[in-house]
Amino acid sequence: MTWNWDVAKDFLPELGRGLLITLEATALGSILAFALGLVWAMAFRSPTRFVRWPVAAVVEFIRNTPLLVQLFFFYYVLPTWDIKFSALTTGVIALGLHYSTYTAEVYRAGIDGVPKGQWEAATALSLSRARTWTAVILPQAIRRVVPALGNYVIAMLKDSPMLALIGVVDMLQKARAEGASSFQYIEPYTMVGIAFIVIAYPASLLMRALERRLGH
Repeated sequence: MTWNWDVAKDFLPELGRGLLITLEATALGSILAFALGLVWAMAFRSPTRFVRWPVAAVVEFIRNTPLLVQLFFFYYVLPTWDIKFSALTTGVIALGLHYSTYTAEVYRAGIDGVPKGQWEAATALSLSRARTWTAVILPQAIRRVVPALGNYVIAMLKDSPMLALIGVVDMLQKARAEGASSFQYIEPYTMVGIAFIVIAYPASLLMRALERRLGH
């Protein structure tokens, strides 16, 4: 098989449209993962075990279930209970929920890394629990874990092709459609792979540099 530049040129606009969907799913999934992960992490430190234990059980269940199984469950099972979302929304929910269990551990490590004296100082200043979290603990904790959170965004980007299995028209789905119509597979799939490398590799280098900088 030889590389066909005409096929590559014709596929380029479709690749761009698929890329936008891939980035949209990754960005929205990341926002959901960051928000839910923070909720889980704060719940882990709840003074009551009636909050900690159920949250820990839910997080462990989600983390130890394959993302693809969760994706199919949301897309094929929930509609039997009249809970229906578009393919893209389903993908975003699945990505965000799944990765929130990992970002929760990242947040927890950041929170545990805040010196005990910071908690004591907040108590001495008679700060409320909410004020302690928002003004003292979280700003320090989140700063420590930005690189790790960034790495999970990259991981989410690389897992996003799974969304094609439920009909999300991302880069992989565009490549499959191009191959089915032109019977040329090497060009579209190679271009999709290159697109992921072009996005993910510089991002990973940036996260490493940021990690080194925050470590000093």
